[in-house]
Amino acid sequence: MSSSGSAPASWRLMVVVPAVLAFLSMIGPFSIDTPFPAFAQMGADLGASAAELQLVVSVYLGCFALMSVLHGPISDALGRRPVMLASLTVYVVASVGCAVAPTLGWLLVGRAVQGLSAGGATIVSRTVIRDLFTGATAQRLMSRVAVIFGIAPAIGPVLGGAMLRLGEWPAVFCFQVGLGIALAVAVLTLLPESLPVERRSALRVRAVLASLRDVARVAAFQRLAWATALIFGAQFLYIGGASIFVVDILGQGELDYWKLFVPMIGAMSFGSWLCGRAAGRMTARRLTSIGCAVALLGGVVGVVVAATPAGTRLPWAVVGLGLLALGNGMTYPTLQLVMLDLFLDRLGAVASLSMFLSLALNAVAATALTPHLGGSALAFAAAAGVGVVAGQLLWLWHCVLEDRDCAVRRAAAGSPAELS
Repeated sequence: MSSSGSAPASWRLMVVVPAVLAFLSMIGPFSIDTPFPAFAQMGADLGASAAELQLVVSVYLGCFALMSVLHGPISDALGRRPVMLASLTVYVVASVGCAVAPTLGWLLVGRAVQGLSAGGATIVSRTVIRDLFTGATAQRLMSRVAVIFGIAPAIGPVLGGAMLRLGEWPAVFCFQVGLGIALAVAVLTLLPESLPVERRSALRVRAVLASLRDVARVAAFQRLAWATALIFGAQFLYIGGASIFVVDILGQGELDYWKLFVPMIGAMSFGSWLCGRAAGRMTARRLTSIGCAVALLGGVVGVVVAATPAGTRLPWAVVGLGLLALGNGMTYPTLQLVMLDLFLDRLGAVASLSMFLSLALNAVAATALTPHLGGSALAFAAAAGVGVVAGQLLWLWHCVLEDRDCAVRRAAAGSPAELS
């Protein structure tokens, strides 16, 4: 192919496609974060308490986790674009339902359908880069996606606050309607189908369940998936409990969520940028180990600061969280690729199952843990610290077992020569 013909194609694959995938991945964080500034209005209008409004987050997360286990395997059978387009269509309809909900019950129904559909964009988009690229190129592009994805939680509450300046709380969900429509148009016009027909699996219930079972029974996947879920879950405690942490603990207003999200997501985006810069220069294992160590340092600093009066004062209250987010940014894109590389013929199943484990953990934390951390910066920091330590231990365990397996393979490869 001539340079004149290959340059536009290369530009589309290296710039346009990652940008579309990044915006597709943002639909999840936007769905969680943009309603936060509207909680006070929603509570007054719908007659809901703060604990009941927490269901707006946990119902969405629970349904997202429930359906996430199927989006990937279905895309392995039907292709990536059809699943994303169908999911975005349902998401738009659900967002309209949220905007016109007359009661909290109807709002939660709309949030449930949002959660069931949003994963078609968020999860399936992860597999497209690995469909098209390998090695350092895949890591660089995954890190670019992660940088843009990481911005969403920071600007989500800001956009939610801006919507409140334009109207009442339904305006937040009208924004989500527009977002879903824009992303569907982008998929139709800019995103190629990355999974050829010859690489697709059968769309049968037994085949889908078998694909998930085959992934779940591999111990290396379990170690990597839970390490990722626990370390990111430590950061998500602050995201899912933002209304408690920002308003109740830090004493800020409904338009001040950026004071939590901007430093946290800025650090995570910088870590993802470092991940991309390290592609081809540093092994995935070394980069992940450094990132895990930074996240662990953040967990320790968070506990130490929270144990002092500075734990409820900005900017000190988010210093440890910033380090935790930096470590997450360095490790998250790489660990996603390492998990995908375990099953090149089941990329969708891997993406779905890893997301399911992470979201299930976050949903349980948002429902059963976060409401009980209210009023205490130390409780938030301690819970996050436990998650980081557990994730670090799983990663170290994975490295030890990987070294042992490599030694066994080397010994087996050398045994014929030794016997001869």
